[in-house]
Amino acid sequence: MINRLAASFTLATALARAGQAALRAAAPGGRRRWERTNFAGRTVELYAGPATALAAAVAAGRVRPAAGWAVLAAGACGAYDDVAGAGDPRRGFRAHLAALRHGEVTSGSVKLFGISAAGLLAGAALKRRPLEKVLAGVVIAGAAHAVNLVDVRPGRAAGAVVALAAPGMLRGGPGAELAAAATGAAAAVLPDDLGERVMIGDTGAHALGAALGTAAVVCNGRAGLLAHAAAVVAAAVCGERLSEWARAL
Repeated sequence: MINRLAASFTLATALARAGQAALRAAAPGGRRRWERTNFAGRTVELYAGPATALAAAVAAGRVRPAAGWAVLAAGACGAYDDVAGAGDPRRGFRAHLAALRHGEVTSGSVKLFGISAAGLLAGAALKRRPLEKVLAGVVIAGAAHAVNLVDVRPGRAAGAVVALAAPGMLRGGPGAELAAAATGAAAAVLPDDLGERVMIGDTGAHALGAALGTAAVVCNGRAGLLAHAAAVVAAAVCGERLSEWARAL
């Protein structure tokens, strides 16, 4: 079991680092496209987001294909918001749903429904009983959104994933391997993220959150799924407070 955990962790870490290096060397579309200004006014690179998403997806898919596709879909939806939603000041479900009620389809609403659909499809594939399928979908999509909520300062999202996923490696089985994949991908970018050299953006935050969610789904039965679903729903309801708490850390 230890060998399988090490393989998942190492694969995710190596792919995340190699992906960053490859993107930095190629800089598709020009280097300026891959640069953003963070909260402190420093210029940071976005290579870590796609690299982390792909690494987590491949490592998770090696354990459970449905988990890999969920992570990849969450990362793709986040990437769309990173590009199409750049400069949009609206944040949170309420703002994007309000815009949708007025006939405006924002990148945030596309992300919301896209990740929710991916989570439900993955939950249906990972669990057998109808209620558990639905709860699993809520956990996966909710975890993806919850991690993005704390991505308000350097290292908060990746650090949260390491802290929450690492204990799952003690559970054993495929769930532990998925936890190792999430931990490895997050740990690979955490030092540069904390050092304000890179930013994982919505791409990386949503992908890491989905990886964390799939690990929780595979590790837990109905009672555990209920508890995790309640936690991610509470995080969504208290999203602004959660983000403020993350800023204050």
